[in-house]
Parts: sequence; C-alpha cells; structure tokens
Amino acid sequence: MNATVLVLRAGIRDLARNRWLLAYGLGLAAVAELLFVFGGAGNQVVLSLLNATLLLVPLVALVFGTMHVYASREFIELLLAQPLPRAAVFTGLYLGLSLPLAAAFLLGVGVPLMLHGAAAEAPAAALVALALSGTVLTIAFSALAMAIALGSDDRLRGMALALGAWFLCTIGYDGAVLGVVAVLGDWPLERTLLALMLGNPVDVARVLVLTGLDTAAMLGYTGALFRRAFSGATGPVLASTVLLLWATLPILLARRRFVRRDF
Repeated sequence: MNATVLVLRAGIRDLARNRWLLAYGLGLAAVAELLFVFGGAGNQVVLSLLNATLLLVPLVALVFGTMHVYASREFIELLLAQPLPRAAVFTGLYLGLSLPLAAAFLLGVGVPLMLHGAAAEAPAAALVALALSGTVLTIAFSALAMAIALGSDDRLRGMALALGAWFLCTIGYDGAVLGVVAVLGDWPLERTLLALMLGNPVDVARVLVLTGLDTAAMLGYTGALFRRAFSGATGPVLASTVLLLWATLPILLARRRFVRRDF
C-alpha cells in the first residue's frame, strides 16, 4: 500500500469522527428539508439550495480546512520524518480533507432531494450542475485553505486570510461588479464583466446551475452577459471547464507550498 493511500485512510478515519463535519452535513440536510416543509417545489428548492451552497460551501471549506491543517501540524511533521515522498503525503492529506467535505455536501443536499422526489420536478441538468458546482467549490476552497494554512504559521492570520477570501468571492465580488457598472456604465463593459465572472468560481457555479434551470430573471448582470456571449451548449461546457480549472489551480498552489515548505 503506497503512502498516499495510507495518509488518505488516516485522514478519512479522523474526519469520520469529526462532529463539525457531521453538523455540516446534517445542517445542509435540515435546510433542504425545511425548504420542502415550507412548500417548496423542485425548481424553487434547487434555487434556494443554490444560494445556500454558494455561501456555505466556500465558507465551511475555507474555515474548516484551515483549522484542520493547523490542527494536523504535528501529524504532518511526523509523516515527513518518515521516508515518504512529499508529493504523496500532500495528495493523501488533501484527499483526506476534501473527500469527506464533498461527501458531506452531496449527502446533505442529495438525500432530501431524492426522498422528496425533486429529481422528477427539477431539470436533471440543473441537479447535476448543483452537485458538480458544490463538489468543485469544495475541492477548490479546500485546496485554497491548505495553501493559506501552509503559507502562514500564525493561526489568527491564516483564519483572517481564509475569511477574507470567502468575503471577496461572495459579498465583495457582488459589490465590485455593481461598482464597475455604476462608475463605468457609459463604456463597453462586456469583456471586463465576463473576465470578472470567470475569475470568481462562486459566480461561475451560480451561472452554471441557473443555465440548467433556464431562469433568465435570476442570472443577474454577469450571468445575462455570459448567456448572450455563449449561447446553446457552449455556455454550460465553458462554465464547467472553468470550474474544473478552478479546482486544479488551488491544488497546484497548495502542493507547491507543501513540497517547498520547511516544516
């Protein structure tokens, strides 16, 4: 059995007993259940779950991931004292963090949807896009959390950077788009706003799911521009590709920091 599998098994066994991870999955399931209880139907529940996913998944992945890396510092040092390849140790550690988080998201959101038969009422493309978006956001922000924690020994500074990254990608991003439109509204802004959108995985995930639901009124300024520029199947394919790219770049950054870091 290689080093990656050994470290991965240890990480999954550790997080399987973690109460915060259990609370995360149960919390998502409770939110979905409440949406059904208060009269939601397939599309409405998917829209509400999308909003919850875009806010909660990056926040939980960043905060939980950063805390987990700091808490695992002694375990990491013990692993690196063994004759194990650093790249293999990193892969095991990263998968041991991101896979349980992704499983908690998929189970928390997916089980209520299946129990209430929402799959029969909402478009299959939207449900697949919601599952893909939540999973990719988990993967991307877990890797970003590792990169942040590996880049600073100060826990408070690391947590501040993690919360700052979440704020910029969610609340701050919306303010930036509105500011650009308000200040430069007389200029052609299509390319600028499309670049802003593709540079934020949260907005790409939002547009990808809304494209599957075919709800033009919910697309917003950047979503409407994206849909107009990339009509038909091109839009979902491009958005999915960009999301997958966003899942890759933070992993490469975290891996580079881990391999080069002097523990």
